[in-house]
Amino acid sequence: MRTLRAAAVALTLSLPCLMSAAQEGGTTDELQSALSAGWKATFTCSGLFVAGQTLQEIERNELSGIYPDYQRSYDALPAAVIDETRKLVSVTYAPSMPPRMAAYRPGFGCTQLPVGAEEEALGFLPRFASWPTPPEQDRGSAIGSNVRIELKIEEAERLDAPVSAAFDEFTYGGGTRTASVIVVRDGQVVAERYDRGIDHETPVRTWSAAKSLTATLIGAARRQGLVDIDYPAVISEWNRGADPRRKITLRNLLHMASGLDSGTTGSRTDRLYFAGALTVDAAARNSLEVKPGARFKYANNDTLIAMRGLREAMKDDNKFHRFPYESLLHKIGAMRTTLEIDWNGDFISSSQVWATGRDLARIGQLHLQDGMWGNQRLLPEGWVQFVRTPAPAQPASGPGYGAQFWLMNASAGVPEDTYYAAGNRGQYIVIIPALNTVIVRQGFDMIGGAQFDINRFTADLVVALNAADASRALDRAASEAASAAEAAAAEERGRRKLIQR
Repeated sequence: MRTLRAAAVALTLSLPCLMSAAQEGGTTDELQSALSAGWKATFTCSGLFVAGQTLQEIERNELSGIYPDYQRSYDALPAAVIDETRKLVSVTYAPSMPPRMAAYRPGFGCTQLPVGAEEEALGFLPRFASWPTPPEQDRGSAIGSNVRIELKIEEAERLDAPVSAAFDEFTYGGGTRTASVIVVRDGQVVAERYDRGIDHETPVRTWSAAKSLTATLIGAARRQGLVDIDYPAVISEWNRGADPRRKITLRNLLHMASGLDSGTTGSRTDRLYFAGALTVDAAARNSLEVKPGARFKYANNDTLIAMRGLREAMKDDNKFHRFPYESLLHKIGAMRTTLEIDWNGDFISSSQVWATGRDLARIGQLHLQDGMWGNQRLLPEGWVQFVRTPAPAQPASGPGYGAQFWLMNASAGVPEDTYYAAGNRGQYIVIIPALNTVIVRQGFDMIGGAQFDINRFTADLVVALNAADASRALDRAASEAASAAEAAAAEERGRRKLIQR
């Protein structure tokens, strides 16, 4: 049997070649099967050991509605083999190849081994030297245990209809499958509902809504003086010889304007997500196509490189792995959020994050509070304005883009200052500063099917919230009028008494 050290050497030498060949030659039937098995192993592992779902719920939610191009090879796969003791999931896909494997580690969630890796390579997966001790779990509200819960009857009554409609699989998109909706206004939960086996303590994969969390973490690092978003040469691999990529800055990456080649669509990094490739291989080795900052192109790689740049800037992996939790998530009470990693220890923070609806609401609330939580500033002054300001290079069509956040500034019935995080299968954090409101929607929509209409849903919620404000204003006006009338009557009674004397 090979030693672990020999396995690691073989793994390191073979993977870049395997991935490079796959990228140059297209997706073969063999690789397609490996990717499908990686999907099954990864989602089964994370669903069980991160989210605490049952196998039936995982089958219904995570393993249905997958990429259509995966479906044929996925349907040919056998059942996953689950080792509860070692928290390991493996899926066989080819008689001549090792099964695809995903293993759970505390704090890191589930990590895939790359295609072709044997089981002994599990010994090289990163582990926390020490897991950050979280503060006491907050189960009271969306924004912290020191906040008094105060149900706003006007909002609750008027929000009931659109929130209920979000779960009917019809109103906001035929066949859409909502798992949670949370509305937070003025720091209080005013609507909250769950379905599909999900509740307030169940993490759901954020998909690309994780990109907005990445920008938030970069902001926290900027606050601590760890990074400069305008300093070039984000990663060391670009800072050598004649490499023009040294001119790319964190600002460019956050704006999705690196200028790097990311294929025809930058949103499909399947070899990283489902084949166990490394971030540094899959994201950081592409050539420059256009001048940095000159073109918007939505690309997972830009987000991944930004986070890799933070790792290199910190120069201490233990501190880097603790940073999201100690510097941001645990401070805002987001105790059930997990950032998953590749087998080299890089956060796959373009997509592979699991969070509860309440935790996502906390992230939105942090932005409403301009990066403040209680008396503590977590994000630099001006950072929230930066992420919601239109980037210099904008998409050719569709919604505008800030810095890892989308803009809802041209959607009918929605305040112009609205911006949002968005992820595959219908994950949304909508932030409406004009109404001091955060809206979270999580879902398991069919990939390639109808998309949840977040613009119309937001507009309907805005109508309900404005109606609540109008109702309160009418009540207040009526109360003030009654008080004025009573005061006038009292004054008149007093005047008459004086006359009678």
